[in-house]
Amino acid sequence: MADAKSGSATHGAAPVAEGAAEHIWCRREVTSLAASTAILGCLACAGAAVTRMLFPRVLFEPPTSFKAGYPNEYIVGEVSERWMKTQRVWIVRTDREIYALLGICTHLGCTPRWLGPEGKFKCPCHGSGYTMDGVNFEGPTPRPLERVKIALADDGQIVVDTALRYRHELGQWEDPQSFLRYAGA
Repeated sequence: MADAKSGSATHGAAPVAEGAAEHIWCRREVTSLAASTAILGCLACAGAAVTRMLFPRVLFEPPTSFKAGYPNEYIVGEVSERWMKTQRVWIVRTDREIYALLGICTHLGCTPRWLGPEGKFKCPCHGSGYTMDGVNFEGPTPRPLERVKIALADDGQIVVDTALRYRHELGQWEDPQSFLRYAGA
């Protein structure tokens, strides 16, 4: 039956109070709330990313050059291992020149050892061998050790820079920055 005043059929159901239906959420409201939460979450992530971009990631590496002492501190005909642990460099003094060899095997990047009694550098990993001047003579290594830049500072000390490397097979060992001419005592 239809109620004449309101125009609705009651069919024995109790009338619903006017404020009672407000606490029940409909599907449209739940979807709208979920979408709003997702958009706010994305905006928060984007804001965090932009804020993080304001502070760049910087890798502070140690300097590539170092002072290695005075030339007369190195004995003629010997390989100095003084800088091997900290800088990965050997300094070699002959009767005519001083040069610095980088302690990285040219085969796979291992660290060779100086074998003084045998007068050679030997890589413990695969057996590559180098003479005292860094030239390869045994093992699987494809080329000689690399020299690094060496110069004299204003105070007379040797300055070694491992960022500048010189390769024998490219003729770079003849470059004046790959060795120091030294004839003094």
